[in-house]
This record gives sequence, C-alpha cells and structure tokens, in this order.
Amino acid sequence: MSPRDFALKAPLGAAWHALPDAWRRTVALLAIAWVGNIVLFASDWQAMFGQWWDSSTYNHVLLIPFILGWLISLRWREVMKIDPHGWWPGLVLFAGAAFLWLLGDFAGLSLATQLGVVLMAQASALTLLGPRASAALLFPLAYMLFLVPAGDELIPSLQTVTAKITMVLLDLSGVPAHIEGVFITTPGGYFEVAEACSGVKFLIAMIAYGALVANVCFRSWPRRALFMALSVITPILANGVRAWGTIFIAEFHGIEFASGFDHIFYGWIFFAVVMALVMGVAWRWFDRAIDDRMIDVAAIAASPWLQRLSRGAIRPASALLAMAMLAALFLGWGAWANRLEASVPARIAFPQVRGWQQVDYRPLAPWRPLHDGASHVLLGRFRDASGHTVDVSYALYSAQSEGHEAGGFGQGALPVNSGWAWERSPAPIAGGHADRIQTAGPVHRQSETFYRSGNLFTGSNSHLKLQNILDRLLLRERTTAALILSSEDEIAGQPSAEQSLRAFAAAAGPLDAWMDRAGSGR
Repeated sequence: MSPRDFALKAPLGAAWHALPDAWRRTVALLAIAWVGNIVLFASDWQAMFGQWWDSSTYNHVLLIPFILGWLISLRWREVMKIDPHGWWPGLVLFAGAAFLWLLGDFAGLSLATQLGVVLMAQASALTLLGPRASAALLFPLAYMLFLVPAGDELIPSLQTVTAKITMVLLDLSGVPAHIEGVFITTPGGYFEVAEACSGVKFLIAMIAYGALVANVCFRSWPRRALFMALSVITPILANGVRAWGTIFIAEFHGIEFASGFDHIFYGWIFFAVVMALVMGVAWRWFDRAIDDRMIDVAAIAASPWLQRLSRGAIRPASALLAMAMLAALFLGWGAWANRLEASVPARIAFPQVRGWQQVDYRPLAPWRPLHDGASHVLLGRFRDASGHTVDVSYALYSAQSEGHEAGGFGQGALPVNSGWAWERSPAPIAGGHADRIQTAGPVHRQSETFYRSGNLFTGSNSHLKLQNILDRLLLRERTTAALILSSEDEIAGQPSAEQSLRAFAAAAGPLDAWMDRAGSGR
C-alpha cells in the first residue's frame, strides 16, 4: 500500500506520518502561519474569544472550531488526492486582509480588525494550499467567517421590525395598543422592545446553522438559497410572535407573570421548537445522500480556470516568509500611527451664545452622554428668555484609537445600560444625526450629534471614521470634537424639543465654528 493510500484509509491522527511529504510540509507551514496570526494579533483574538465566552449572542461561536474540524474531516480523504502548492496571488489577498485590519485599527472598529485577522487566516490557507486544494476546502474556509462576532449592528432595525410585527398581532388579537418607536402601551402595561428582545441572538445563530445545513444536506443551489431564506425570515417572525405573546399574556396575568413565562418558555423552549419546525419543513427536500462525497475531485482537477490560476506558483516557505513580513509591516504602521496625538489646550469652556445663559443642569431624569477617552468633556444647560432649554455636551479628543473613539459603540447620547432607550430617528434640525430617546416616566429627549475633525463637519459617524482613517494613514495629528445638542420633550408649558434645538442652533451661528471656538480654549 502506498503512503497516499494509507493516508486516505487510516484515521486522521495515525495518517499524519504517512502523509505525502508535500502535504506534511504544507500542513506544518499552515499551522505556523495560523499560530503566528494568533500571536501577532493576540488582542483581536482575545477580544473575539471574550465575546464568544461572555456574550450570549455569540456563545454558539464556541462550537465553530469543532464544526470546522468536522467539515474538513468529511472532505479529508478526497482533498488528499490533490497536490498542494504555494500560490503567490494569495499574498495579494493576505495584504488586502492586513490592510483591512489596519483600517479597522485606525477607525477603532473592532468588527473590521477581527474580520481582518480571520481573512488573513483564510488567505494564508489559500497562499499555502493553492487554488485547487483551497477549492476542495472552500466551504470550511468560508465558514471561518462565522468566527467573527458580528450582528449587534442589526439590533436597532430588529427592534423596530419586532415592534411592528407585535403591533400587527395585537391588532389581530383585539388588544388596543399605542406605539412610540419601540415602546408599546396597552391597558395591561407599558412595554419596551429592548435590545435583549430584538431577536438578534437567535437570528445570528440560525444563520450560522442554516449555512451549515444548506451545505451538508443540499446539493441544489436553489434549494440552498430557499433554506437560507427560511433560516433568516423564520427567527425574525418568531421573535415578533414571542413579543406579542408576552404582551398578550400580561393583559390577563400581569407583567410579572408574563416576564417569567417569557424567560422560561420563550427563552428555553420556543426557539428550539421553531428550529425543529424549520428542519421538519425542509427535511423532505434534502437532496444529498448520506454517502455522497462532499467534493468532486475530478471536476476540480479538470477545471480550466483553476488550472490557469494554479500557474502562479511560489515556494511555500517563501510565501510564509512574505506573509510574516506583510504582517510586520502593517503592525508597525499601526503602532506608529497610534502614537500620534494632537495638542489640546489645558482647559476649554463653552463659547457665549447670544441671548442664552448657562443655568444649573437639572434634568427631569439623569442623562449624561458618554465620551470615553476624551481629553476634555463639557456638559451644561442653556436657556433663553423665551423658555427654550437645551443641554449641550461637548468632548475634545487628542486622538482617535481603541477606547478613544468619538463615534464608538455605546458612545454619545445613548450610552449602554444608561436607563435610556432609543425610540426613533427624527429628521435632523441642523444637519447632524438626530435621535429621540426615552427613559422611565416616561421622559423623552431629542438629541442631535455633530462631529468636527480638520475641515470635516458632519453628523455621520461613518464620515468621521473615514476622515480619522485618512489622517492616520497619512500620519496627520488632528483633534476630533463631538457636540450633542439635546432637549427634553413633551413638557407642559414649555417649548418642544425641536423648537428649542432650532432656536439654539440659530443663535450659536455656524455650529462648526462654534465647536472650533470651544476646542480652542479661548
């Protein structure tokens, strides 16, 4: 029996020593590349693992490494029929992934840095295995993307969708209800479709599960697409049913009973039943036999475009060295840029606003925007003779980096776990980013956020991050400022929040110039 035959028939552990030399060298070099990735970018992998372990939204990711091993084992004997070889175009993809990591590092965007390190791991495999072997392992390599803890960005949209589904079902079930953003009032109580009720946990896990089932149980691409659509739509609809059920039960048995029922039945049983129903519906349409091969090696070997791609050969050891040099280059670039800080004055103060006076800050409900890492933070209340009242929060940053981002997650007008919840996004008054938020009472606020960096004046967090990234790429030292104008709303005998904000913006003049004066210390 040849070494290759033995490798195909023996258990994976025992087959290692009998593998062809080319595969043993390649697997060893790939292991070195992946270990090096984890060591060089340890902070990103540690942050990802922390989310897998601590966040219930991403607990399912702890299973992904084992799923990847299983997926590879299903293909292993066929993959061994393909000779691996180094492929220099993979270095271009590796450099692109490293550059994405650098941009994420400059923007303080953990999603980009974490995606970058996973893409580098995938590009390492492509570079060392070559196009044909990588094509044979395409799905396991692609499935590595589920290691990235992504999806929290969907929470506001899912809250809104869940609230709308709930209102439709309440109407159909004859329960009178009123909705304000994500807050629903019924005769039985006052309910919030909170972040924890958005259904994002089940949706993210269901997408990962759906992708796995679509690959393992289906051969037809239309059936795979339909199953993935079912895996996305079903948890969203089911979560709407869950929210409706909780409110409906509260109408007859009280909020406390409904809350307990929600955590026990809906939290542990309902979604398991939904998942079983999805599998039950799809079962009859499974078209992959249990003994089917997961890949067609003959088709891969005969593919003309894979043959053309395979011409860009490089020695695997040289490819590994090139990847190490690229990683060191981008790490060094990031470290240099992260040391840059613009000078800021020793103290700053609010500029005068004609016709307005600063008064004691006494909000109806505690509200303090979050500006982690800022060099200076100001918070004050202004009032004019007409009774318009505006709360002003201003923060000045000497640099933008991890933990020091003006537009970072949970920063600004709606800090995480502050007791305030997002209600809706009204039309902006002065070109910023507007939010209407609410806390117990209920107390309503309307806020508008602005950013200033260099010549940029915007309400868009994305535009700010692009500006910050460009500054870091060009190694420019610039301050960044954040301004939040906010006013309490729906207070009897007082002007509306919109009227107050309009009056303050008009009196302050161009807000970009006003922010510059605030940050100058004069």
